[in-house]
Amino acid sequence: MSELRGYLAEGPRVGIRPFTYEDGAEFIDRVRESKALHHPWLAPPASPDAYASYAGRLIEDPAKAGFLLCEKDSGGDVAGFVNINNIVQGGFLCGALGYGAFAHAAGRGLMSEGLGLVVRYAFGPPLRLHRLEINVQPGNVASIALARRCGFRLEGFSPDFLYIDGAWRDHERWAITSEMPKR
Repeated sequence: MSELRGYLAEGPRVGIRPFTYEDGAEFIDRVRESKALHHPWLAPPASPDAYASYAGRLIEDPAKAGFLLCEKDSGGDVAGFVNINNIVQGGFLCGALGYGAFAHAAGRGLMSEGLGLVVRYAFGPPLRLHRLEINVQPGNVASIALARRCGFRLEGFSPDFLYIDGAWRDHERWAITSEMPKR
């Protein structure tokens, strides 16, 4: 169980906070419990060294922001994660989202609440982004449903977009901007 820490934003059931190196053991346990849920869509770090490298990039790289979604009723157990990658400032003010629920939290609406919190946080200070994008494999029905529930719109299709699970995979492009009504 995670120690309760100050949340950057809170909903009724979920709080979001940054990744820390100290979250490694719990994160790795959750990844191992969720292997069947995540495959073939994503492969989060499943060893201490892999977690330290992953968390380090999210903590130290200004072009990334990582958020743990913590279940408030459980004392802060990590239910999932949302990362904003490839943050571009200037005239673009955009970032690409990656996310995953852990098996114990899947299907309970926690990701919808947590992703909504991250979107609102990203559009406000200190990030002040204008646009967020999600790239989803067409067969990942749960992820597409999450993007749709959180107000993202389908903008296109990218063949052979990302290298995942040993092959270049097609992706649908979903996006939301700060002006869109449902955030």
